[in-house]
Amino acid sequence: MTKPKIFVTRARVPEAIELLKSQFTVEVWPETTPPPKHILLEKASICDAIMSEADDQIDEDVLESGKSTLKVISTRAVGFNNIDVGAATSRGIIITNTPGILAESCADMTFALILSIARKVAFGDREVRAGRWTVFDQTPYLGTDVYGKKLGIVGLGDIGEKVVKRSIGFEMEVFYHSRTAKPEAEEKYRLHRVDLDNLLSICDYVSIHVPLNVDTENMIGDRELRLMQKTSFLINTSRGPTVDLDALTSALNEGRIAGAAIDVTHPEPIPFNHPLVNSENIVITPHIASASKATFTAMGVAAAKNIIATLNHDPIPSPVN
Repeated sequence: MTKPKIFVTRARVPEAIELLKSQFTVEVWPETTPPPKHILLEKASICDAIMSEADDQIDEDVLESGKSTLKVISTRAVGFNNIDVGAATSRGIIITNTPGILAESCADMTFALILSIARKVAFGDREVRAGRWTVFDQTPYLGTDVYGKKLGIVGLGDIGEKVVKRSIGFEMEVFYHSRTAKPEAEEKYRLHRVDLDNLLSICDYVSIHVPLNVDTENMIGDRELRLMQKTSFLINTSRGPTVDLDALTSALNEGRIAGAAIDVTHPEPIPFNHPLVNSENIVITPHIASASKATFTAMGVAAAKNIIATLNHDPIPSPVN
């Protein structure tokens, strides 16, 4: 009997690839960049499953190409805005993701960004490496306290709640904006639910934790940034398009907010000559909030297990559609 064929779009998690190879015929795209569309079209037409990454564009053309052969696309990610789920569903193709794994790592990274921008960690590092630290003078490196400040969480899902837990040690007062009220979390962590405009206007640190969809794209633009205090900071570990980078650049350059720390941009990677890159009051990291070794590997293994369960007609751990 011919084994099912699997196409893996990147050789990032050897443990996941070996797990798939134990049952199926597996082909792995050898480059570090996403396979081009013509490759995705070809593989969709001959493979039973694709294990994809968050930056692979799985559009209707790809799904149409795979309508007779493709049974499942398993993304090694939580978000699936890069996949046309409706087109997949109409063609009977199952989409899966890997939720419930990266929240702790992302929450850690959120606080790393908060502390880095507040206490000028990255700025100080750049100054030392460039040879500009020539005298013991703390004046250029005066930062902002995190302890006792107001933290605003936009999107109180799993990651947002874990950021709240980390804020307890800093005795922060926490406000949140969410589509639905979270009374249990409010009682447990003494949270205050407010609308977005109010949150932006009163919080010292505003941290974005929403999924990317039509409602959240560019949810932080020029109007929203003008609501923030001149002493406040914006943190984004969600998805790049949730924040208008041009508006953020203007807000930073004009001193309308104190700074920003972002792990995601739009586009990704951000061009080296983008004016935001040269701003001193920003920290930019290359979409690494979930990139601890343990989390990275666990997500790959989870994606592989979604494929195995689907092709073996077992209960699927995390279906999207």
